Amino acid sequence: MENGQLNKRDVMKKLLLTTGLLLAASFSLSAADVKENWEKNCTKCHGADGKGDTKMGKKAQVKDMTTAEYQASLKDDKAFKSVKEGIKEGEKIVMKPSEGLSDDDIRALIAHVRGFKK
Repeated sequence: MENGQLNKRDVMKKLLLTTGLLLAASFSLSAADVKENWEKNCTKCHGADGKGDTKMGKKAQVKDMTTAEYQASLKDDKAFKSVKEGIKEGEKIVMKPSEGLSDDDIRALIAHVRGFKK
């Protein structure tokens, strides 16, 4: 092999390393985005930790998302619909629908809530 030329194995190693770095960077951005979205859209009622121990959360009687019971009852499709469309009890709006969140953003928020499990 001449100097300066890479063999196939070296090329594959560099390709895998580059792909891994890109995935890690993408995950870091997603993690930052979900925390930002949680802070912007959810903490007023649910709190930073998901316990609902906020003035608005107490008023709305939100559930503590950290309990095993809550986590067991949480169904991803229902949670998705709740975030996307909001929650109403009769004519009363219990939770406003999300604004400016993509479906992927909503799925990331649900995964974030799963991380609250004790």
